[in-house]
Amino acid sequence: MNNLIKFCFALFALCVSTAASAQVNIEINTPGVVALKQSMQQRHTELAAFYASGAVGITSDGMVALRDANAVPLAARQKVNGLVAAENQDRKALYAEIARANAHPEWEGDIRSTFAQRWIQRAQAGWWVQSGGTWSRK
Repeated sequence: MNNLIKFCFALFALCVSTAASAQVNIEINTPGVVALKQSMQQRHTELAAFYASGAVGITSDGMVALRDANAVPLAARQKVNGLVAAENQDRKALYAEIARANAHPEWEGDIRSTFAQRWIQRAQAGWWVQSGGTWSRK
């Protein structure tokens, strides 16, 4: 009986989570969201070459990572690390801002998961993406 109760609670939690995800507006455009998107778009022009070289990849948790430091000349590694850190800071802020703008800060994890899937789906051919902790070239 105890397992049945646990199963019912787990099923209920899944239904609530699914319903919450269905109602979230991930395309919401508050001033904060717009500013973060603009910042990320400007940085993307610098990151694009590092995605293409395989130095930087998109992680399964909606972030970016320095995947292969050897693909970056030593003189440029500090710059790449700074770009990755700034990108991840903006991504975290974007997920939180979208959750707040939807009046459900508790949805941040679900929003992050949705974006992670989108980033990976929209990655260009040749970029590195992570799935289940394993890197592969798209």
